Amino acid sequence: MAVPMDSHRGDETRRVHFMTKIAIVYFSQYRGHTEVLAESIRKGAESVGDVTVVTVSVDNVEDHWNDLHQADAIVFGTPTYVGSIAAKFKEFIEKLAGEVWLKRVWTGKLAGGFTCSAGQSGDKLNCLQQLVVFAAQMGMIWVSLPVLGGKYSSKGGDEDINRLGGYIGVMAQANIDEGAETAPPQSDRATAEIYGAHIATTARELREGRKVLQSGAQVTFDGRPKNLAETFGG
Repeated sequence: MAVPMDSHRGDETRRVHFMTKIAIVYFSQYRGHTEVLAESIRKGAESVGDVTVVTVSVDNVEDHWNDLHQADAIVFGTPTYVGSIAAKFKEFIEKLAGEVWLKRVWTGKLAGGFTCSAGQSGDKLNCLQQLVVFAAQMGMIWVSLPVLGGKYSSKGGDEDINRLGGYIGVMAQANIDEGAETAPPQSDRATAEIYGAHIATTARELREGRKVLQSGAQVTFDGRPKNLAETFGG
């Protein structure tokens, strides 16, 4: 018997509904280096079965709040500017300080982070630590980078995975005079792909485990959250 076309669409809708959802929210401006990492993490996450991924620039977050609310994992990305997160990304974080924080909307979601600077260090660790704190404020569960740091011996080099030896999240370096076509280098992009796949796999395992245990119900929230001033007045 022929199956009506609407039936196929219904099956697809149900399949997407039960897929693990990953959101990557980031700010990228100077030469687009951080956006390169966002796309690399997306590529890695999409390599995992039954996973759907959305990338959201903080410039467009007002159109994507539900993508964030419905995600099983949210990966935060920002360049490291003067040893800290970019002001534009902090502006996004402060939008969470009202209802998302107060009502624990993102509690139990997985979180991860990535950053890029021109310097080999650039105090990127400080930037990632700030992202960990932001995630903790929202009650999220942080996922670290699982691969061993590279370039640990005289046989190592810039082609190594995790060449900068970070573990909290992805640390990348992009030469200040190179565009996104070549910077950050392929090793940093590959590291970001591994991280994306790891987060997606972990999120899928957590989602499936919660279904079996019938636990981990999250707060249902829809649309743009009120910020601190809108929530409390003043």
